[in-house]
Amino acid sequence: MDFDLSKPQKLLKETAREFLARECQPERVRALVETETAHDDKLWQSIADQGWTGLIIPEEHGGLGLGLVEMAVVAEEMGRACLPGAFLSTLTASALIERAGSAEQRAKYLELIAAGELKATVAFLEEGANWDADAVKLEATREGGNFSVTGKKLFVPDAGVADLLICVARDGDSLSLLPVAREAEGVHVKPMPSMDGTRKVYEVSFEGVTLTEADALGANGDARGALGGALEVATAVLCAEMVGGMGWVLDTTVEYAKTRQQFGRPIGSFQAVQHQCADMLLMTESARSAAYYAAYALTVNDPAARGEVSIAKAYCSDAYREVGNRGVQVHGGIGFTWEHDLQLYYKRSKSSETLFGDATFHRERIARLIVDGNAEVRERTAKTDTETLTAQLQAAEHDAAADVAANAAVSQNRLR
Repeated sequence: MDFDLSKPQKLLKETAREFLARECQPERVRALVETETAHDDKLWQSIADQGWTGLIIPEEHGGLGLGLVEMAVVAEEMGRACLPGAFLSTLTASALIERAGSAEQRAKYLELIAAGELKATVAFLEEGANWDADAVKLEATREGGNFSVTGKKLFVPDAGVADLLICVARDGDSLSLLPVAREAEGVHVKPMPSMDGTRKVYEVSFEGVTLTEADALGANGDARGALGGALEVATAVLCAEMVGGMGWVLDTTVEYAKTRQQFGRPIGSFQAVQHQCADMLLMTESARSAAYYAAYALTVNDPAARGEVSIAKAYCSDAYREVGNRGVQVHGGIGFTWEHDLQLYYKRSKSSETLFGDATFHRERIARLIVDGNAEVRERTAKTDTETLTAQLQAAEHDAAADVAANAAVSQNRLR
């Protein structure tokens, strides 16, 4: 197995780093943090011109049709630049549309997203902020061929700039995925306080919002499966973005340790500081391995991909926060100040830690996958044992019948 990036992937990485170093400098990030939406139309269009908004969208819908490893390469550089705005939200929505939408819906939405002409987000969380689909309580009622939605969604990322909101609602025992325009009648968007100013979150209220059943994303009757698949894609991309942020914190901290003088020599010469930097490197590289393998597993449809995504997110959630802690520790007092860019990455680490489920959520998910997998293995083993025993009994019965027939023939011969 080749653990390195291919030449095209390395070129993509270099291009992304150069572009973001030019277009998304810390001064621009800080300026966008102070705005209401952290969105810049010019920056967004520049990203779309690079093809990134359609990087994993199929070619028949105007995208580049590349895989998740390539998306992870770009996302890592986005994390390194602490890119503000609605990219991750739109990617999540496009992954959901690709899995749940009809051919007409995919053509309607994905081409606009790939061109950078449509920004979207998924309205999932409610009170309790639980990323489990069973936690969705907002109900969509059916009335004469229409859906009607009344209720609230919380912590909806980038709802202030998204043109399209995909509301996840309960429809009896199943889920419905309802695409609603932000400007639709009955939709009210209100900012919510957030630690990370680069990724704004909102409360979205639906008051008697209606749409036809034909407008809902059908998902071929499996909205839960489509939603789960889209969230796995978004989680893998987020993990790669977190790796990029860890890389920036590590490089910045090591450079500071080389130049900051104390007691007549660089603080990097002290073993205690070296230990901090070594631990940061270990966590960053381990997170990178987990994140890229999760992206690879999803790309090749590995049956264990769900577990790999949860492993990556559980590790990255803890690692990014801890790398940020160590970075602040090595920087000392200046690491706590707003004047230093480290605070942007530390806040991003805390918001990313909980986005799509924190480490505890994903460890529990891994445990369930293991238990369910073992139960399935036991069921298959029991079934195999039963089939084997049945075959053995049938063979024994056949042999016994053959012996009886042979003995009868011998007896007849003797009588003659």
